[in-house]
Amino acid sequence: MSVKVQPLADYVVAVAEEAPTKTASGLYLPGGAAEKPKIAKVVAVGKIVQDIKVGDRVLYTYETTTVKVDGESYIIIDQKNLIATVN
Repeated sequence: MSVKVQPLADYVVAVAEEAPTKTASGLYLPGGAAEKPKIAKVVAVGKIVQDIKVGDRVLYTYETTTVKVDGESYIIIDQKNLIATVN
């Protein structure tokens, strides 16, 4: 994927994972009931970001900026709002 948004300084650009549409027991969730994802895949990192690289899955707080560029939705996250990496 060619990323058209390049972060500055200590920012990370990521793509949110899709929220599940059904429960573990197989029940389908209505649109408003699905929990918003807090996990995203990193697609670009700023020059002074530490410990995070492109391809990592990260857990983040909701203090983010969402932008849409050429039909693709990106989340811009300050490194201080990254909580953990997810394996």
